Amino acid sequence: METKAYLASLKRDGVALADAAEGNLDAPVSSCPGWNVCELVWHTGRVHHFWRTIAERRLQDPSEVERPERPDDSALMTWYRGGVEALVETLGTAEPSQPVWTWAAQKNIAFIQRRMAQETAVHRWDAQAAAGSPEPIEPKLAVDGIDEYLDVMLPAARNGLTEGRESIHLHSTDAPGEWVIEVGHGELKVTRAHAKGDVAARGPASDLLLLLWRRVGPSAVDVVGDEAALDRFLARADLD
Repeated sequence: METKAYLASLKRDGVALADAAEGNLDAPVSSCPGWNVCELVWHTGRVHHFWRTIAERRLQDPSEVERPERPDDSALMTWYRGGVEALVETLGTAEPSQPVWTWAAQKNIAFIQRRMAQETAVHRWDAQAAAGSPEPIEPKLAVDGIDEYLDVMLPAARNGLTEGRESIHLHSTDAPGEWVIEVGHGELKVTRAHAKGDVAARGPASDLLLLLWRRVGPSAVDVVGDEAALDRFLARADLD
């Protein structure tokens, strides 16, 4: 996806998260156990603040980011909405290739643009689910999110991939995208192909991404093959 698409998604989902949260701050967020919507908004706003500061100041050391003060609940939504606007503006005026600190191998503004669009989309779904009316993640963004999860997020959890070897096939039904993930014995291999795995999960890209992020269970998609293999993969790749 291009920068403009990431920023458009970030703004759209950031606003939608706030709209779902308004007047609903005490509602529990079942997809984030132990949180209510207030905690979800505070968490997402802090994440936005952190990465906006990294991008704005071109930081190479995350310890230089000042922690924001938590607003009163009555001021939380105004603070959050202002943070979304500031983040979109900062990322929209930054050069994607500009070097900055990130925790990943990719260390530039482009990483932040993608990560913020993806994180905000999933948390927007969390907020809407808490309100009782979650909307799917846009298919193209969801396919990109699956790519990011498998290429960037999953390798960061490599220490959770040390059990026996198995393969998982993911197949998006509403946007082009197929992946075969082979994991085990400390190794991880991801290919974009139509190939048989020990288990296959087939469904809309949004449901597949939400499955990876443990927002929905396997029953949300069509599963063929060794369902236990899918359960083991989701459990040991859980990044929450």
